[in-house]
Amino acid sequence: MTNEPTPVTHALDAYAAAVYAKDVEAFTALYDDDIHVFDSWGQWQYQGIDQWRGMAAGWFGSLGDERVQVEFNDVQSAVGDDVAFGHAAVTFAGVSADGERLRAMTNRITVNLAKKNGVWKIAHEHSSLPIDPETDKGMFSLRP
Repeated sequence: MTNEPTPVTHALDAYAAAVYAKDVEAFTALYDDDIHVFDSWGQWQYQGIDQWRGMAAGWFGSLGDERVQVEFNDVQSAVGDDVAFGHAAVTFAGVSADGERLRAMTNRITVNLAKKNGVWKIAHEHSSLPIDPETDKGMFSLRP
């Protein structure tokens, strides 16, 4: 595994930019048409780009004049000729229209990319949160 620039880090950088811009088309362009996502929020899974586009449109549309800054930490990846794998801690921070950080949460993300016709696309994504055994609730921040 490496933390050097790879197709995974390029995809994650583009993900962060698309989310901040609330650009549904730039966001979904990162994904394969047959994307399969295991998400941490509200729905067990998304199958296919149309479902994933609907999720993104709903998410970005719900933000009003706020934006979301996405930061990936501890990114690790491995790359083959036509597949790549990576994982990271990802922090989503809500930011007001005037740039004030309002709230943040961190979860874990794993992405699998496939190279088709010379282009890397996210083919599978999985996000998760550890569960606090004392409260049975998701843990939304990094803990040592």
